[in-house]
Amino acid sequence: MKQLFLKNAMSLILEYHNNYSDEDIARLKYGLEGLYLTITKLVIIILGSFLLGVGTEILLVLVFLNIIRFPAFGFHANSSKSCLIFSSLLIVGLPYLFLHITIPTFMKYILCGIALLCYILYAPADTAKRPLLNKKKRFIRKIASICISLVYIYMAIWSQNSTIATILLSSLLIEAIAIHPLTYRMFGQSYANYRKFL
Repeated sequence: MKQLFLKNAMSLILEYHNNYSDEDIARLKYGLEGLYLTITKLVIIILGSFLLGVGTEILLVLVFLNIIRFPAFGFHANSSKSCLIFSSLLIVGLPYLFLHITIPTFMKYILCGIALLCYILYAPADTAKRPLLNKKKRFIRKIASICISLVYIYMAIWSQNSTIATILLSSLLIEAIAIHPLTYRMFGQSYANYRKFL
């Protein structure tokens, strides 16, 4: 299916713009492959969450997760299969679990404290393909990550709506896992890649 999509998309693009170099074509194909994998993964996650009866909640988790992921970055799996499994377990599994159990207030405080500590220590977490080389940008991203996490924590603890509190807590924890060095180590990936260029 992926190869058919790439073949058709490339044919369509090259039909109207045929002055690309081999390097441009390779880049374009790489970008289209990334787009295909992202859309496929999202469709599977959203369909799965609706089948479990938590579709709306997972859509909100995706929104809040992407807001904090923008400055905090985080882990990317090496293969689309690992990415799908890891994403599904975290993005669907964790909120699903939290929506079906009652989390005592003291446990919320502990989870929020652990998440905040992760953002203070590990955000932003780059990848080997996208090392964060600019020190000033790393600092700005760290501050932004911590500020967003503090807003999420405040809302998760004080919100009168338990579903919203669960969605925010889930988003906070999913991203904390995605930036943690243990996650990188578990998948055999290098952490703090910018250090290789110092």
